[in-house]
Amino acid sequence: MKKEEPALLRFKSLTDAHRQFGLPNPKHPLISMLNSDNQIPMNALPGSHVLTFYKIAYKPGIARRLKYGQHYYDFAEGGLFFAAPNQIIGNQSDDEGICSEYTLLIHPDFFLNYPLAKKIKQYGFFSYSTNEALHLSEEEKTTIISIFHMIEGELNSRIDDFSQDVVISQIELLLNYANRFYRRQFITRKAVHSDLLEKLEEVLDDYFINNRSLSSGLPSVQYLADQLNVSPSYLSDMLRSLTGQSAQQHIHHRLIEEAKERLSTSTLSVSQIAYELGFEHPQSFSKLFKTKTEQTPLAFRQRFLS
Repeated sequence: MKKEEPALLRFKSLTDAHRQFGLPNPKHPLISMLNSDNQIPMNALPGSHVLTFYKIAYKPGIARRLKYGQHYYDFAEGGLFFAAPNQIIGNQSDDEGICSEYTLLIHPDFFLNYPLAKKIKQYGFFSYSTNEALHLSEEEKTTIISIFHMIEGELNSRIDDFSQDVVISQIELLLNYANRFYRRQFITRKAVHSDLLEKLEEVLDDYFINNRSLSSGLPSVQYLADQLNVSPSYLSDMLRSLTGQSAQQHIHHRLIEEAKERLSTSTLSVSQIAYELGFEHPQSFSKLFKTKTEQTPLAFRQRFLS
């Protein structure tokens, strides 16, 4: 009989998390800042757990422990880790025994009635995996730590009518800097990402050459990410930095290129080509082809008929 996996520990509130790890109750029920003086002990962390709130953590000295493929990270001044509500986090391999120096926990309700409630979902790095952390330069580290200090100072001061507005602004500033520094990281790791792009093309080549689409349908972003050992969000952001296209747009581009080759070099019908490429319905293929090329598959093929 197969042994059942233990249920994941799920923290429904910030207060639950604080109590679980023997910390004082948070001063605010929807936001909490932990630092090196009141940090969660590493031996108290479960193997994996689920938070119902956002987590932003800064960890020093991670560059010597984490690698990206066969390449060491480019900066060694610590890194930022992000997690969104309902993600499974805290696997033993994730943190490598490194305790966070700062951890910001934010319940989604803290953002209610603020534009950031919607905008925060647009920051892709909340869906990155741990080995895709933001590694900071000395200057970047100084900027991030200063914002943590500002948030901490505001949370520890008296609460008034402006407190939430100020903290929301500081969080948005932190996220915007993180977004900026991630863009820098894509540039400084261009050689590593170029290797990934080359491997991506190999995966797609294999997919089409071996007709995997006949059994698996259209190649998905998740499939490509799994083959490359990266998260789907990181893959899309990496591709945008290199090609200007998201992962889904890259897949569409390859589908159209494959379709053009088959339309121009074979006698297969449009429906047969659509099926071979993984489309369930020929109409879906024709619609995508016309959207990308401004002509129907039959009109494209007509150009190659004598």
